[in-house]
Amino acid sequence: MGYLRGFIPWIVSGVVSSFDWRWGAAAGLVTGLLLLVQDRRRGVGLDALILEISTVAYFVVVGVVAVTAPDSALADHTDVVSFGWLAATAWGTLVIRRPFTLGIARRQTPREYWDMPEFIRVNNHITSAWGAGFTFIGVALAVCGAVDAPAWVGITAHVAGLVGPAVFTKVYPARAQARVTSAASQAPHPHLTVIPPHDHEGAGAS
Repeated sequence: MGYLRGFIPWIVSGVVSSFDWRWGAAAGLVTGLLLLVQDRRRGVGLDALILEISTVAYFVVVGVVAVTAPDSALADHTDVVSFGWLAATAWGTLVIRRPFTLGIARRQTPREYWDMPEFIRVNNHITSAWGAGFTFIGVALAVCGAVDAPAWVGITAHVAGLVGPAVFTKVYPARAQARVTSAASQAPHPHLTVIPPHDHEGAGAS
């Protein structure tokens, strides 16, 4: 549920924004703060809450704009901006070599596996998948807005951009583990440590 939970504020904001984008920003911020505080009280480390922290920061920025300039052009482009923000979060954590999925995966994996190159590599790829999905949706929505495409095109972009990374997140770790296990069993003196089985749940969206 780690990834799915992180997207709850975005979903809440999207629903409420259909009535008023100011209330949508407020709803997203309140929901994000509640989840963040709840996780911290449970002892969840900040490295596992990168998505949640980024989410709160986004809604603070958008909320300030929504309140101070309710007629801002941003009101008509929050969908593009939000996925651009999420994409920047994903790619940014890869640049600093702290993929945002790493902290989430560590919550589901014994500590002795955390520093394994295979474990880190898997999370680099998973974070890249989410970054690509967010980028795809953001670009697709921007193009749809520019050419006034039918609503179903944007909906399709949302589905493709989120389901793809979600499926990859669920399937890829097991396949990577199988490859490492196979390589270790074929080596004359097996020394490779397999990737531990841990449940990567998809969707964005914490």
